[in-house]
Amino acid sequence: MPSQNIKKTAFVTGGSRGIGLAVARELGQAGYRLAILATRPENFYPESMKYLQEAEVTYHWFSGDIGSSEDRRRIVREVAESLGEIHVLVNNAGVAPKIRADLLDMTEESYDYVMDINTKGNMFMTQLVANQMCRQPVYGSKRGTIINISSCSSEVSSVNRGEYCISKAGISMLTKLYADRLASERIYVYEIRPGVIRTDMTAAVEEKYEKLIQQGVFPIARWGLPEDVAKAVRAFCSDDFCYTTGSAIDVDGGFHIRRL
Repeated sequence: MPSQNIKKTAFVTGGSRGIGLAVARELGQAGYRLAILATRPENFYPESMKYLQEAEVTYHWFSGDIGSSEDRRRIVREVAESLGEIHVLVNNAGVAPKIRADLLDMTEESYDYVMDINTKGNMFMTQLVANQMCRQPVYGSKRGTIINISSCSSEVSSVNRGEYCISKAGISMLTKLYADRLASERIYVYEIRPGVIRTDMTAAVEEKYEKLIQQGVFPIARWGLPEDVAKAVRAFCSDDFCYTTGSAIDVDGGFHIRRL
């Protein structure tokens, strides 16, 4: 029987800033060894390095393009070789359209760019890591945990960034599919749908969201923080949800509630 006191490894994609960085720090403080994936080497992110070092977490940095099949295979191989096993995968890496365009003007190039990273990258990164997890023993109540960071945009229409909404809706189905396939392996899969979170991605439309908050569109009338999402990730990583898989939680200040 494997030791239940091993130091587990959490692999966080898109971990250089925003939600991914907060997730990495939260899991590091929970005792996980961290494998952080970003598009560039860590010396490109001095503030992120400082943020992690101040928290005294142990991490290993990997760089590559999640939209590249070759890079995905290399990265998972390097993580497994460096850290031995992968117990948690947090699929956080994602992009918004470079240009917000009306649905009738959206280009195929923009669609392919967003879908290749947000949905295709998620699909095949999960496939690689799930196969790695299946070769590992069960620790505690499960063999592994996979958490997809999608968005309220998986259900909320934004006609000036349709490719983003479609990509996040795809992640919702990927969560169900992998949850179904991996339950018998004792690998449990979850989805977290952030709402309006204060990150680099929302900085360009800060004024818009400030007005919506003031208008009472969000029952909890404040910006969401990356740390709000990170705490939900940490909860799903625990052994407290082991009769649950394929579930989604909205970290959106109650925005998903339909109100009259």
